[in-house]
Amino acid sequence: MVRKEKASSNSKAKYAIVGIIVVIIIGIFFFALNNESNVDESETSILDTLNGSPLLGSPDAPVKIIEFGDYQCPFCKRWNQTTKPLIEENYINTGKASLVYVDFAIIGDDSKTVHEGSYCADEQGLYWEYHDFIYANQGHENNGWANTENLKTLVTELDGLDVDLFNECLDSGKYIGKIRDNIMTAYRTGAQSTPSFIIVGPDDFISLKGAQPYDAFSKAIDVLLVN
Repeated sequence: MVRKEKASSNSKAKYAIVGIIVVIIIGIFFFALNNESNVDESETSILDTLNGSPLLGSPDAPVKIIEFGDYQCPFCKRWNQTTKPLIEENYINTGKASLVYVDFAIIGDDSKTVHEGSYCADEQGLYWEYHDFIYANQGHENNGWANTENLKTLVTELDGLDVDLFNECLDSGKYIGKIRDNIMTAYRTGAQSTPSFIIVGPDDFISLKGAQPYDAFSKAIDVLLVN
């Protein structure tokens, strides 16, 4: 019982940090531009990622990566398994960048369900473990692999997860509002597909669309670190 209360407390602390550091000024129509673009200051809006994931990395990192993704998206899986580990190794673990994941669960109803599960896992301090586990075990789009019953079976293989607590949380539906809000946040920025990214530096930002290779992200992050 003590362990669960501690995990919940840590989760709340992580959300508080995210709310503080990732309220940024962005171009509201940047995704309509080129894959890699800067936007005039006259077209700006507040993007508040408070409802997104716990922060991966240091709150003091000078570059913030915001990903809009769907757990049913095969291109998101590719990025998570090929590009994200290199970004973690070279930028996140070295304190140069941090990552926030915003739910863009648009492929089907099961997308919303599996995204709800991420916050149920986060109640136990296992958000990013769940995140990587789900992508590693992704099935075909809308074939039922991520519906409620199949998801409950799948997560029995996630190390450290209290499955009974997870199931109770998932059945409650208490995070569906959060998922819907995050979808609207993505749409308001002009995101149309998954994965889509905003990479925010101290004074500027760059947008990238799709599961681009590590070199594209490395180039963008390095530019923002220099400017």
